[in-house]
Amino acid sequence: MLLAIEGATELGLLYAVMALGVYITYRILDFPDLTVDGSFTTGGAVAAIMITYGYNSWMATLAAFAAGLAAGACTGLLHTKGKINGLLSGILMMIALYSINLRIMGKPNIGFSKTDTLFTTISEHAFSYMIILIVIALVIKLSLDAFLHTDMGLALRATGDNSRMIRSLGANTDNTTIVGVSLSNGMVAVSGALIAQQSSFADINMGVGMIVIGLASVIIGEAIFGARTVFRATLAVVLGAIVYRIVYALALRIEWMKATDMKLITALIVIIALVLPTVQRAIKQRGLARKRSSELAAAASSGKGGRV
Repeated sequence: MLLAIEGATELGLLYAVMALGVYITYRILDFPDLTVDGSFTTGGAVAAIMITYGYNSWMATLAAFAAGLAAGACTGLLHTKGKINGLLSGILMMIALYSINLRIMGKPNIGFSKTDTLFTTISEHAFSYMIILIVIALVIKLSLDAFLHTDMGLALRATGDNSRMIRSLGANTDNTTIVGVSLSNGMVAVSGALIAQQSSFADINMGVGMIVIGLASVIIGEAIFGARTVFRATLAVVLGAIVYRIVYALALRIEWMKATDMKLITALIVIIALVLPTVQRAIKQRGLARKRSSELAAAASSGKGGRV
């Protein structure tokens, strides 16, 4: 059980980078970006092919980030300049990336277990391994926090909150949207590169369902830990990714659950995460209504009328 939780935590930290990227489009920009399923694979494909050709793993990860930025920029351009619906722009780019990723890898999957990766030197020390993963996740999280407090970051947040208002102030919302979607997919690609290096394997279908996992991490994190400030929101996303992977791992240990039920488990976790905040609000409102009724009844009985 402890080994399962430890492994789930490690995976959660790697997927947290992807979840932070989804947070940018889903929460900050309010942009339904499905490019994620393709750009995640792009990151893994670029890292895998570069490492197999002898490039440094850090350089391969940076190249994956650049490829993700390019994919996100294409989606942003389709939406802002091509005037294509945001959801459709992401779907079109996701479809295009499938063929592009096959071109990059040259075949459906690549294994590179005999080559050095970011995790090769620390794989034999579990404690050090966990520390490194925590550091990577926190550095990316804090870097995103810092960016969101810059002028461009503030413009990005304002674009998501009220695009008409920010346009009236002279800001170019098309540019901020492109930057936001690009950054999001760049982070998603980095996560794909890290996952590929961690498993020493990249597959053309490794990105399928990533948008659902990212949304689940964001929603679970916000429901449990709150999101009143940027720092707290991004931390909630990281912790939400870890919680998701732990719940996922524990669900697979249930006797009547099979490995083929993985997609069903993912869907159930997301449904619960979406419904939970609504249920909490309904319970809170019902409690406030009962309290108000009790106060009115007490006031009426004391001869003060129906006002409090």
